Amino acid sequence: MGDIFERIYAVVRRIPRGCCATYGTVAMLAGNPRWARVVGYALHANPDPEGIPCYRVVNREGRTSPAFAFGGQDVQRMLLEADGVPFLPDGRVDLAQCAWCGP
Repeated sequence: MGDIFERIYAVVRRIPRGCCATYGTVAMLAGNPRWARVVGYALHANPDPEGIPCYRVVNREGRTSPAFAFGGQDVQRMLLEADGVPFLPDGRVDLAQCAWCGP
């Protein structure tokens, strides 16, 4: 899994400020579109939160991760808002405006 996780981290490092990617997009760019769950596992085990901005990854609906993954309730949203990521009134990330699909 180490090599797969490193491929995932390499993709996540490239997500620009103000953008988000979905687990599926990260999986596809890492080499296998079926790795969406593996992306979740890798991000949960993130060894370098400062260098690997895992908070920029959301689900396919633009929903943020449950509180445990980022250190508290709404922490992911606060980090994304600080990056300039727009949210819809229902609390989802506005993927139409900020989805990143790779280089």
